This record gives sequence, structure tokens and C-alpha cells, in this order.
Amino acid sequence: MSRGPSVSAAWSSASTCRDASSTSWWRGNAMAAGSRPMLSRRLVLGGALLLTAPGCGFRPIYASGTEGPAQAGLSAISVGLIPERTGQLLRQALQARLQRGPEQPKRYDLLVGVSVAQEGIFIQRDSTITRIRYIGQATWTLAARDATRATVTSGAARSVDGLNVFNQQYFATELEGEAVTKRITEALADQITLQLATYFDKHPT
Repeated sequence: MSRGPSVSAAWSSASTCRDASSTSWWRGNAMAAGSRPMLSRRLVLGGALLLTAPGCGFRPIYASGTEGPAQAGLSAISVGLIPERTGQLLRQALQARLQRGPEQPKRYDLLVGVSVAQEGIFIQRDSTITRIRYIGQATWTLAARDATRATVTSGAARSVDGLNVFNQQYFATELEGEAVTKRITEALADQITLQLATYFDKHPT
């Protein structure tokens, strides 16, 4: 699933609504064999918080071209290097999301650790695995870029995906595995960005 550089605005509720800062709104996308999600993560990111309390008023937390406190804070973040291929994909996804607004002096460093585990979930009588579940987890810390290096905030994200193997050739399975890993890093980046945007919306700098 490809993702362009533009993403719909995330939303937060007015003070009379349910608190929209919860980071558990996305608990993964464990798909059934052969299925694909009906809605894109782009739509989920833009509308998930809106759907939690349809009777309340809403305002965008962050959006492309918006110079609110959340976008100003996001644009001031520098994403540190993340080891291995999965880390590279996650870092690229985060950079694409954080740098949508006007260029800002970097005041924060985002330090991220990520892992993707695999497990066979559909196993035939001959012990052949026909579906593999991928579980991506990330922890992150936002540190002030000054002499104190104080922790500003931190959080975690999790995403689940999978692929069918059946009689696919090895090369085809490897390609599909790379696509699944990329989807997971995109979902993790969505969650981390939303968590950061929520923080800056509540703590303008």
C-alpha cells in the first residue's frame, strides 16, 4: 500500500468531549487470510478521533500547511537514525509526516526503537505454514535539543499485519514480506505522529 506525502488532518475533540489523547486507538490490523483492509490508514488517521464522539465539536490538530501549535512542534523535531532496514523505513515515514509545515529550527530529537516479529498462525497438518503474522512495535522518546537533553515526552506504538505464503516462490514471498514491513512502519509512524501532535496541541511551545 503506497502513501503519498499528504495526509488528512487529525482531529481532537472540544473540551466537553471524550479525551482524544489516548494512544490506544490503533491496536493493529490483523487481517484474515487473503483479505485487505477496506479503509486506508490515511482515512483512519483523519477520522478515527472524529468517530469517537460525533456529537461534539472538532478542530484539526495538524494538517499540511497548518501553522498551529501541533504542526509547529512537529516541524521542530529531528528524527534520529534507526538501525536496520525496518528502522530506515520508519525514519523515512516519520520524516515525511513531521516536515509538512514551514521549516522550523530543530529543538527536539526523536529517538526511536523498533522491532518486527514474525509468527506462523495458519499451520497445516504437514506443519506447512500458510500465513505469517507480523507484529511491529516501537518505543520513542522526545528529548530537548539543549544541554540538559531532558525527556519531553515518550510513548509506544504497535501494529499487526500479515501475509499468505501458500505456494509462493521464495522471491515473491520476500517481496510481499517487504511490503508488509513497509505497511507496518507506515502505521507505526501514523501513531507516533498523532501522539506527538496531541502532546504539542496540549503543550504549545
